[in-house]
Formats: sequence, structure tokens, C-alpha cells
Amino acid sequence: MKLERVKFDRAINKAYFKQSLQRVDIELFKTNFKRLFDRVNDAESEEHNKNIVSDFLKDTYYKNRCEINTSGRKDLVIHKKNSSKTPVSVIIETKKPDNKAEMISFDKPNAKSLHETIHYYLHERIVNENKDLSYIIITDIYEWFIFDANEFERLFYGNKKFKTTYEDWRNGKLVGQKTDWFYNEIAKPFVEDFVENMPCTYINLKNYEKIVNGTDETEDKKLINLYKVFSPEHLLKLSFSNDYNKIDFDFYNELLYILGLEEIKKAGNKIITRVRAKKRNEGSLLENTIKFFQTRNRLSRKNGDTKKIESEEELFSIALELVITWLNRILFLKLLEGQLIKFHRGNQNFRFLNSKKIPDFDELEELFFEVFALSHDKRSQTITDKFGNLPYLNSSLFEPTKYEDKYLFISNLKGRLTLPIAPFSVLKDEKGNKKKGELKTLEYLFDFLNAYNFSSESNAEIQDDNKTIINAAVLGLIFEKINGYKDGSFYTPSFITTFISRETVRMAVVNKFREAKNLNGFENLSSFDELTDKIDYTNAAERKKANEIVDSIKICDPAAGSGHFLVSALNELIAVKSELKIIENEKGKRIRGITIENINDELEIIDEETSEPFQYYVNEKGNPLSEMQNVQKAIFHEKRRLIENCIYGVDINPKSVLICRLRLWIELLKNTFYTEASKYKSLETLPNIDINIKTGNSLISKFDTGLDLFERAAVKNSIVQYKLITNEYKKTSDYRQKATFRAQMKRLKTELEKYAIPRDKYYRQYLKKKKELTDLLNIKGNSSAIQKQIAKVSAELAELEIKYKENYKNVYANSMEWSVEFPEILSDKGEFRGFDLVIGNPPYFSISKDRNLREVNENYKTYKQTGDIYMLFIERAT
Repeated sequence: MKLERVKFDRAINKAYFKQSLQRVDIELFKTNFKRLFDRVNDAESEEHNKNIVSDFLKDTYYKNRCEINTSGRKDLVIHKKNSSKTPVSVIIETKKPDNKAEMISFDKPNAKSLHETIHYYLHERIVNENKDLSYIIITDIYEWFIFDANEFERLFYGNKKFKTTYEDWRNGKLVGQKTDWFYNEIAKPFVEDFVENMPCTYINLKNYEKIVNGTDETEDKKLINLYKVFSPEHLLKLSFSNDYNKIDFDFYNELLYILGLEEIKKAGNKIITRVRAKKRNEGSLLENTIKFFQTRNRLSRKNGDTKKIESEEELFSIALELVITWLNRILFLKLLEGQLIKFHRGNQNFRFLNSKKIPDFDELEELFFEVFALSHDKRSQTITDKFGNLPYLNSSLFEPTKYEDKYLFISNLKGRLTLPIAPFSVLKDEKGNKKKGELKTLEYLFDFLNAYNFSSESNAEIQDDNKTIINAAVLGLIFEKINGYKDGSFYTPSFITTFISRETVRMAVVNKFREAKNLNGFENLSSFDELTDKIDYTNAAERKKANEIVDSIKICDPAAGSGHFLVSALNELIAVKSELKIIENEKGKRIRGITIENINDELEIIDEETSEPFQYYVNEKGNPLSEMQNVQKAIFHEKRRLIENCIYGVDINPKSVLICRLRLWIELLKNTFYTEASKYKSLETLPNIDINIKTGNSLISKFDTGLDLFERAAVKNSIVQYKLITNEYKKTSDYRQKATFRAQMKRLKTELEKYAIPRDKYYRQYLKKKKELTDLLNIKGNSSAIQKQIAKVSAELAELEIKYKENYKNVYANSMEWSVEFPEILSDKGEFRGFDLVIGNPPYFSISKDRNLREVNENYKTYKQTGDIYMLFIERAT
């Protein structure tokens, strides 16, 4: 039996591994570390040294959080919570520093200290029925051997014969009954004969003594992982501030306050609503927007539309969509700002979202449309002088939306209005006290965002400030809640989306390889593991073919929401390519030296040489290292290609669609890079992914999904043109060209719809009645009876025509025409091939709540008025 060393980067949760620490925590750790060493005395008893370990852990991490004490014969245990009545999570076996005979070591792993922990673990699992164990630790104060409880579960509890033998010994059924007999006669021989290796994290505190006692704070960075290994977040496997499954409520509540929203409970659901009348602040973004409408007493002035505001709900919905549009841009730019600072190694000159640079809403709009919407050569000199180092991104996020064009732009808001600082605000004054008073709304928003750290993709650092990290996953969770403001929403936790994506995406990949032509020997693949063994990634031709196969997979979320599942699927595809070792640079050479995993829907890119997270940055001359450039470019282009070719989403809520697109742009933003063509002055532009994420009702279609039912001779040319224009649209970064392509696509969609076969029941009745009329008109002779029948049928036909046209306006107003909206899922002949994988978490509510679905019930086999809508999503997916 041998011990296998597990590096910090493998032991610590990948997300926690990247999280920065506060300076105050590191200083406390160093103080208690020194005290630990000062108190060690080889001459003292094991009890004395056990207390030293206990005090170190309590004073540094666990006081008032988790109970640390003895438990039976166990030297020390850490309970799940601050009470000895809660389950034990960590078992610690302590030895004196000079007790080499019983202490585990790499030379002598099968030692008494290991046998003792096996006994204590099995006692907890069997006698106490404890399923909350997380780690087993053996230490002599200096050396620490930390075992994941899953390994003890697998090796000892999971071995039926050994477990039965242990139970027989406990129950006095064996010859020996003393613990030493169990150690020597049962545990030791079993470990020797049946345990080949045991992974463990090994730490020798003496290796860190010089750093702890030194005065060079730059060396303290080497203590980050050591600090984390002993923390409750690691040893008890707890959540933490950057946990992808946890909302930051301080950030969430203050953001709602600035927007003018609040969360309330209604019918058991938490819903988002406009702040109650008595508590509204005219300076909040929502109230500022609504006031614009109310004072004009209309919803539009730009196109002469004098439609009156019909309801408070309509007013709220339109204003909220505008506010979300502006917030999307601001938060995207906040993440970009964090990226630019990181790329330039902390250079604060790249901060641009603050009230000094952008003092009012006019200049914010200028930033949207005259900076980020225009390439450098099209910007005015004034803009260039002020924002010269900000890149052009080619994102439709910075194109005016239809609501902005129709109603108002952010520059229409009153910039002079102020907002009282929330009593629970994160803002502090110069003395570190909670800030009070009022601020102009935009200044408040910028100061609030600047109180957080948006550089979530950087390596762990020691922060002198106290900034919580806000990453894209946390923003997605918050947006999901805001989006579900009417009925409440359930944000699928990342560990669930990751698991589902991992299982389904890999299955889809295996299926694609099975079906692939010109790739012999893959027809009978049974698993993804078999695929990894079969692909010859050293063969450039086979690697290219493998990439083409993965890139051909079509994945759709028909109820995309904030895009959580699509982000998860995208990152899983990247992880799959990494595992297959087929990620290439633009010259077709394989990228080496990194491993990529999808952990909780975040890509963790690890440098194999240093075991540190990969980080892209430019040097003092503004240039990136060539190998670093190759890796960043390769990952960006992989993401871009997969988003353009593989990822599709639909949602009935236009606000969700905006956010879904934002999430995908953010994923690309993480790996954007400075281009060689610009001499490393400009970042690579983002693609037009808006065409893949569309608004519509996934359950209602005017036409059957199969364009193969069309008159192919009439539509083939249109289909070919449509697919070509779609591809060209994705490539262009010119605003005018995009507008031209959109107009062409709209014309072709209208043309294609002429040939489709409607699914509407009134239209089918209309066709039937029309045939009846034709038959009557073809009857020879014109008797009065026939004339009366013709008049009757003509009237019925006219009535049916009114009904089906009215239905088109109402029931089918936001229908999703899959074959027309996504030409990529059609063959060149117009045959409907569909998606390879439908993924997501559909809504759950009674069908009876949706009046429009009642009109199309005959299109579904599983339709029941008292049933749940998710059943229709399942039927539609299959």
C-alpha cells in the first residue's frame, strides 16, 4: 500500500481555489500559525498537543461556527455546526511530534494512526449512522495527512467483507475484542493486501514557517492554498461567497433597491414587483422611466403613436424591459472592465465605469452607442481622446433595441434625481462607516458596483479591501429571479445543470460519432470513455474530423430563461474537446499543456506545468506571450464556433432572451484576446449570436415543423439563400451590413411561410369548407336549393376566414416557427432534421392558465386542460 499525494488544485473545490482572500484573514492565520509553533513541546503529553491543534483551528476558523472537541475515543472532531449534537464532519487523529512509531508516513503508510482512523470512521458510519463525514485527518502538528471521506467510504465501508468483519469484532463475535487486536489482526492485514493506494493531501507546516515569520507580504500569496485547506469551506465542504450555486443577497437586495424593485412573498412564491407606492423613490431607474411615460401620458412619441397607457402592468413591463436592457449593458461592461484590468496586471487606468468619466445618462448613452458600437476608425476624436483604450466588441447588445427606438433611450432619464443610500448599503465612507445621505442615481449605481470585485476569472489573490466577487453565474441567478417577477422562478443550481449537461452532451457526442460517415470503427461505440480511447488525437486528419463532428451537434433549450443550461452545455462541449485532446489553434496544431474541466458551469483551465489556473495577460510592452496568446485564441474560437453552430435557445419572455444572449456574450468575453492585426491594441470582436437565441412560444406554431411538407421546387432556392445569409450575418461586424442581412432574412422568412402547411384548426376547417364550396359550384345546373346551399357555405367560409385570421393575430402572435427561424436544422432540400439534444428546465404550471394553448390542444397527444405545461414541452422535444 502506498500514499498518493493530491495537489492543492485537485483537493480544493475549483471555484474556491480561485477565490481571493482578505488581508485580515491571512494576518490572523499567520498570528495563530506562529502561536501554534511556539506552543509545541515534544516533552508534553499527546493531550497537550491535541489542544494546540484544537486552539489553532478554533481561533483561525471555527469559533462560533463549528464545535471542535473530543468524541468518545476520537482525539478531535469537527461538528457540522456550533453544537456537539450536530453530526461529526471531520475526524482528527493527533500524535506527538516524536511519536514516529504510530504516525503515518510515506515510508510507513500502514501505521497505527491509520488503523485508528479506520476504526473511528466505521464507528461513525455504522453505529452513529453518520452520512455527513467529509474528511479524515492524521497529524503530529507539523505533518498533516488529509483524506477525503469518500476514499474511506470506498475502501472500507464499501467493502462488504471488511465491513462485516468489523461489525463481528464490535459485537464480540471474534477471538480478540481489544482495539489493538482489531488494528493488528484485521485493519493492518487488510490495508496491506487489499489497498493499493490512498490519495491524500499532504502538508508539512515547517515548509511555510519562513514565510509566516517573514516580513515580505508578496510571499504571503504562497499561504492562500494552505489557509483554504484548513477552512470550513474546504474541510466541511461548505458553500462560500463565490459559490456558483449561491446568490449574494447583499448585492441582490441593493441592486433591486437601485432599480426600484422589491421581492415579496405571494401564494408561497417569492416574486419581484415594483416597490410599494409609499416607498417609491423617483430617483430609482424604474420610477425615473415610468415617470417619463406618465408625464407624456402615452407610450410613444417617436413614431406618432398616441396609444394611451392601458394598465399599470403594461407600464411596469415595458419600463422593466428598458431598465433590464440598460442594466445588461452596464453589467457586461463591468465584467469587461474587470477583464481589461486583469489583462493589464491590475492597471487601474482601464477603469471607465465611474461618475468621473461618465457623469450623467447622456454620456452613458454615448458610451453605449459611440464607443462600444463603433470601431476605432469610426469614432469621433473627442471619444477617442476620452475612451481611446476601450475596444470595439461588435455586439448587438450595443445596438438600439425596438423598445428604445419606440419609447425612449436612457438619455431621456432625469440625471439630476437623487436616491437615498439604502440603510443596508455596502457603501462605506472614508472612515469605514456605513455611508449615509443621497447620491445621484448613476453615481450610486457605479459606486455600488465598484464595491464588488468583477474580476472573477483571475487567480486567487490577497485583497487589502473587502470586496465580494460577483461572477457571471451569480449575475445569471439574479437575472433569473428578476425575470420571473410575475410568478417567481426557480434557478436550477449549477451542480444540477452540470450533471445533466455532462450526461446528455456526452451521450449526444457518442451518438454523433456512431453516425459519422468516413470514420471507420466508431459504429459500435458504447460510451464516452470508449470514445476517448479510440480517437487518435495525434493524427491531424482524424482530429479535424472529430472537431467537425462535435461542431455539428445542435443543442436547444426551448425555455432558455437566463441561458443557464445553454452556458452549461457550451462549457461541457469545450470540456469534451479537451478530454478528447482535439482542441486546436488556427493553424490546426493541437493545444497542449492545459486541462479544461466544466466545474459548476464554469470552465476551469489549469496550466499542467504549474497546476495554477491559466491566466491571459499582456506584458509591459502591451504584448501577450506567444503560447498564452495561442491558448486564449484557441479557446475563444472554440467557444465562438460552438455558440454559432451548436447552441440555440427560445423563450417566450423577451427579457429572458436579452439575458440569455448576455450570458453567452459573457462566456466569450472571458476568453477574448488582443489581436495581432491591431498590434495588440484591440480585442477580438464578438459574434452576432443574437440570431441563435430568439423570442417565441415554443409550444405554438402556425405551421408544421417539417419544411419537407413544402412544395420543394418552390422553396429550395429560398432555403439555400436563407442559410447563406444566416451564415454571413454571423460573420459580419458591420452595423449596416447586419441591418441589410436582417431585412433579407425577414423577406425570405415571409416568402417561406407562404408555402407552409398551417396547423391551425380554423384554417383546416376553412380549407374543408372551401372544398365543399368548390364542389357545390361545380355541380351542373343551378337549382334554387343549390343556390341556397352555396350562399350558406359561403357565409360559413367567410366566418371561418375571420376566425383563423383572428387566431393568427392573437393565439399565434408570438408562435415559434422552428423550421423558419432556425434554417440550420433543415437539410438543403428543406427536410426537417431537428436538434440532436433538447435540454433545459421547462416551466411548471397548469395548462389551464394559458388560454392560447387551449386553441391548439389537438396538436398534442398529452394535452389535458388540468395537466401541467411541462408535459407539452416533453412531447414537443421528442
